[in-house]
Amino acid sequence: MFKLNRKIHKAVSDFEMVEVTETDGVRSMHLGSPTIQSSMKVKDPYALVLAYSWGMLGSLLFKPAIRNTVLVGLGGGSIAKYIWQYCPQIQQTVIELNPQVIQVARSHFYVPDDDERLAIVEGDGIAYIRQHPGSCDWLMMDAFGSNGLPPDFCTQAFFDECADALPPDGLFAINLWGSDKKFDIYMQRMEQSFEQRVLMMPTGKPGNIIVFGFKPELAIPDLATLRKRAQEATQTHHIPFPDLIDRLQSANPNDGKVFTLGRD
Repeated sequence: MFKLNRKIHKAVSDFEMVEVTETDGVRSMHLGSPTIQSSMKVKDPYALVLAYSWGMLGSLLFKPAIRNTVLVGLGGGSIAKYIWQYCPQIQQTVIELNPQVIQVARSHFYVPDDDERLAIVEGDGIAYIRQHPGSCDWLMMDAFGSNGLPPDFCTQAFFDECADALPPDGLFAINLWGSDKKFDIYMQRMEQSFEQRVLMMPTGKPGNIIVFGFKPELAIPDLATLRKRAQEATQTHHIPFPDLIDRLQSANPNDGKVFTLGRD
């Protein structure tokens, strides 16, 4: 069946061109390239469409009692909207450098206005992280641009600063391309920053890989606990958490030892 890809918005700024297209009721944001940065079902704007966003929300299985989060990179606001709608216990701060992205996210992707649970800040995510040590339970990085992950967001110094932005029981999550030629280098850097307490969760083949970093006082649950939490979470979240745990196990076999790090 023919699918109509309709361009419904285009904005040019000092940063990157922001385009919005719509195909079969799914609206998508693009930043200077055909690559989809974010997607939304027009008739169900709070649902998560892209598999990588499911993986990012997999963080809830590792640290169920999250109180506050910082997300660097707004895009179309899928993750921010989902947390705002379905995780009312979490206060979130979103850092976005491009003002056009913020404007389009609100005008075309139904991102809500700021309130006591959501603050969208126009600014430099690296500077914000550096200036707010130990400030959030859960730090998420989703800062892709037209050329992929910006170089400054994958240095050893940056990952060290991400670890410093978390309390001793904090959780880090970053969205990466599995096909990135420097993926193994990024992994080595994160392993150094988080003292080898790192897990990978592929969300597609090929596709995005979510990498989690655990501070020393946050125990990595064993597989049985993760599977139980995943099953329970499907009662309130429309996210295939059990499948994500299967992918997590396949990507981090290591005889299961990695899932006992930090446990008594």
